Amino acid sequence: MNPGEQLDLLMRYEQGDIDEEEYLQLFSNLISTGLAWGLQGHYGRTAKQFIETGIISPEGKILKTLWPEE
Repeated sequence: MNPGEQLDLLMRYEQGDIDEEEYLQLFSNLISTGLAWGLQGHYGRTAKQFIETGIISPEGKILKTLWPEE
C-alpha cells in the first residue's frame, strides 16, 4: 500500500466509511510498517488487540476474518 492509499484509508476509517476487508488491510499495514505504534493511542491499542487475538500476526499478516461467513 502506498502512502496515498494509506492516508485515504485512514481518513475513510476515521469517517466510518470502510468495510471489514479494508479495516483489516489498514491495520495490517499499520502493524507491518510500525506506524500503529506512532499514531494516537487508539491505533496502537487496536493493533495490539488484533495481534493478541490472532487476527493479525505481529508482522502484519492477516490470519483470519473478523466475522466468518456462515
